[in-house]
Amino acid sequence: MQDYDGRVKHLVLIDGHHLMYRAFYAIPATLRTSRGEQTNAVYGVASMLLSMLKIEEPDSILVCFDAGEETFRHQENATYKEGRAETPDEFYLQIPRILELFEAFSIQHVSDAAYEADDFLCAYARLAEKAGMRVTIVTGDRDAFQLAAENIRIAIPHKGYQKTEYLGPQEILTKFGVRPDQVPSFKGLTGDSSDNLPGVRGIGPKTASKLLATYGTLKNLYDHLEDVKPVTRQKLLADREQAFFCERMATLVCDLPIRLPLELLEIRTINLEPAFAFFREMEFSVLSKRLQGTLGTPYGKSHFLSDVKTPEVTAKKKEQQLSMFS
Repeated sequence: MQDYDGRVKHLVLIDGHHLMYRAFYAIPATLRTSRGEQTNAVYGVASMLLSMLKIEEPDSILVCFDAGEETFRHQENATYKEGRAETPDEFYLQIPRILELFEAFSIQHVSDAAYEADDFLCAYARLAEKAGMRVTIVTGDRDAFQLAAENIRIAIPHKGYQKTEYLGPQEILTKFGVRPDQVPSFKGLTGDSSDNLPGVRGIGPKTASKLLATYGTLKNLYDHLEDVKPVTRQKLLADREQAFFCERMATLVCDLPIRLPLELLEIRTINLEPAFAFFREMEFSVLSKRLQGTLGTPYGKSHFLSDVKTPEVTAKKKEQQLSMFS
């Protein structure tokens, strides 16, 4: 699949909750409209979205959300993700507005109570890869690192979206000492405190990467325990069941039902007037100017309608018309 100038089409998949959390804690909570509505998370997400449009120039976008607490992982493990700090109500109150933001840009979003956002990232990344697209996954969740491939990269936002860290297979190997396909086995050994998964007690990242460099997978490692040093062997034996359980919890589901076909994710010739209207309502004048600047770029001209009437453009045209009669 090719985009407007003959390049391979580009799908950007966004971990919605990751983006919202980053925005909520990065922008001061004092940001409010003149009506008193708190908008720091909304503003942060909107700002990062505009940066993504400028930097990534996507042909298609999908935002993936966690829908609830009772995914299949929670059903298998009652303590899954326990221990995370409680998110304040001020965060949740802004979620409807953030959904409005994506809808104003005609950007699709998806969620399901049975799955996590990461599972949708997996399903759509693999689907797009098969369709010949290149994929950028915007997230900070390490589970998604297992998806990195030749045409799939992970983008971790830093400083909004201005200093994004990109991870492909080689970067993940360099950073963690394992290949993307070994990430679930790696987490089976080391666990993940953010998900309340303990892994094998006493096995850290360095030992885990060395073991997987030798044995490839968690299963093969346990099939060859007699070759492992006695001290490490005892740790592996003590937490064998826990290791495989953590690996299973970290393995993303890629074969879930696809409700939105790739064609519905395209952003070609989108009318941005609802986006400008949303920015006006939220009193995001700076973001409105940034969006107006996007319309004048080659990417903006090919993906958005060029006859959007913003207040600034309308005022300028009125001045020009009046000057004709002066």
